[in-house]
Amino acid sequence: MTQTRNALLFLLLAAVWGSAFMAIKAGLDAFPPVLFAALRYDIAGVVMLAYAAYVVDDPIPRTRQQWIVVAIGAVFLIALYHILLFIGENGPVTSAAASVIVSLSPVLTTVFARMFLPSDRLTAVGVVGLLLGLVGVVVLSNPDPDALLTGATLSKLLVFGAATAFALGSVLTQRIDDGLPIETMEAWAMLGGAVLMHVVSLGMGETFTEITWTTRGIAALLYLSLAASALGFLVYFDLLDRLGAIEINLVSYVAPIFAAISGFLVLQEPLSTETALGFLLIFGGFVLLKRDAIREQLVGRPVEMS
Repeated sequence: MTQTRNALLFLLLAAVWGSAFMAIKAGLDAFPPVLFAALRYDIAGVVMLAYAAYVVDDPIPRTRQQWIVVAIGAVFLIALYHILLFIGENGPVTSAAASVIVSLSPVLTTVFARMFLPSDRLTAVGVVGLLLGLVGVVVLSNPDPDALLTGATLSKLLVFGAATAFALGSVLTQRIDDGLPIETMEAWAMLGGAVLMHVVSLGMGETFTEITWTTRGIAALLYLSLAASALGFLVYFDLLDRLGAIEINLVSYVAPIFAAISGFLVLQEPLSTETALGFLLIFGGFVLLKRDAIREQLVGRPVEMS
């Protein structure tokens, strides 16, 4: 029963995180991009802080190290990641394409981890894995040499920048031994990131008067805040304890399937050959980079039937 429960939660997480790309795309018709992201984490941050207060003894960071981790999370994992992602999705990039590019994050995370640990360098196979993932992004972007900084190519480069920011933030937060519960870190990072995004939104000249309060826009905001962020992270925390980091990373490679399905059903977005091929190349790069950890998982843990 435990295996069945884990599998169902895994699929639920992939579904809500994958369909979040569709919800972003749908909500951008009603909200300015950065303000949309900020409002999402206004709501999600409050929900997560309430959850942290419920599950941990002290939901407030107390030490300088703990606040540094929160600041890194707020800047890289929340603000920079979502600013680039929402602006990128505001352009001509499909939900599926955006989710596939973001699935490069585990590959980039491995690379950044090796960069910050010189004794643990990339092997030749690891370098091939990295290059394979990057080739996948190039194939997916299908760049036009005469228009590299316009249209869909620029949008996909922004989404790639978002994946890079998330990967770097993940490594930086893991390098600091702070003893802060992950629920507390996520809650305060969400709130801090929301404040930063409101500042950037104001700097970009976005205003609340630009919002069109449509049913679809409100539904997208609530879905992103409550389902993709609050519920999604609660499921993520549960599975992280049960499955470990390697297996939970695989969510990044199941989510694009749900992004493509939801994008097609709700927004009538087509699935291009470039998107499918890019996904396969990025996933191949992940397998090469994580081959030892994946082999250890398969050998060290017998497969159980439920």
